[in-house]
Amino acid sequence: MTSEQEEWQLRASIALDAAIAGGHLITYAELADAARIPAPHRIHKLTSWLETLLEDDHHAARPLRAAWVVSRHREQVPAPGFFMKCQDLGLYDGAPKGQQAADFHRRLLAQRPA
Repeated sequence: MTSEQEEWQLRASIALDAAIAGGHLITYAELADAARIPAPHRIHKLTSWLETLLEDDHHAARPLRAAWVVSRHREQVPAPGFFMKCQDLGLYDGAPKGQQAADFHRRLLAQRPA
């Protein structure tokens, strides 16, 4: 990992923790901007990092911080890849879109990290 990656990941972590502490969701674009993720493929870099964060939180039995990052185009829920990653981890068994996904997301948000 380069120092540039380490720096934006630290900034992303700080911005995400601040959003969670404030009790508000943050969009992928807002988090990429706050972390100052360099182009190209900023959102792809961010989602890859969020998938690793999901794995780390799950394996440490912590609430899933990545649940607080949402798509501005999907009614304040994460993108389908979030739900697919949760399926891979055995946390979710359903469609990556729709009411079941929204209900699962709402349950995750209720487990807000301390």
